[in-house]
Amino acid sequence: MRSLDQLFEHSARSLASRSSRRSLLAALGQALMGAALLPLLPIDRGSRAQAADAKPKTAGPESCAYWKYCAIDGFLCACCGGTSTSCPPGTGSSPITWIGTCHNPGDGRDYIVSYNDCCGKTSCGTCACERDEGEKPLYRPSRNNDLNWCMANAESNYHCTVSVILGVAEK
Repeated sequence: MRSLDQLFEHSARSLASRSSRRSLLAALGQALMGAALLPLLPIDRGSRAQAADAKPKTAGPESCAYWKYCAIDGFLCACCGGTSTSCPPGTGSSPITWIGTCHNPGDGRDYIVSYNDCCGKTSCGTCACERDEGEKPLYRPSRNNDLNWCMANAESNYHCTVSVILGVAEK
């Protein structure tokens, strides 16, 4: 056991004579910084994306993945006492809306969808959904979903959002 103690003592004294506290702290800092940057390295997640594409997507109106919700931003009325196309009781539809063009995988066609905010009650708070596909900058308000569209109503409290198909998109 004595020889093991002597080996460690000799190693520690040798290291102490060749380095300083600052160099030890610098090396420790470099190691910590390198460990912190490790999660930033690129990782190939392509196989996970392909596996997700292979699964059939059968989302219903109470799911944010539903095809009609491609440009929605808000709470889904289908979860708040209404349907995907009608406001819950006690709320009214805003007369101004924003629009989006969504692809229906069921029939392979694109549809023009109007998103109407239902106003009059406080926010529903369930089934939050934010999908900004095709959203335009705020200087094109009819294609932007980041506004309070209830501002045109007497009751400007936002409750939830419905999606109404306006027609088939022409190519």
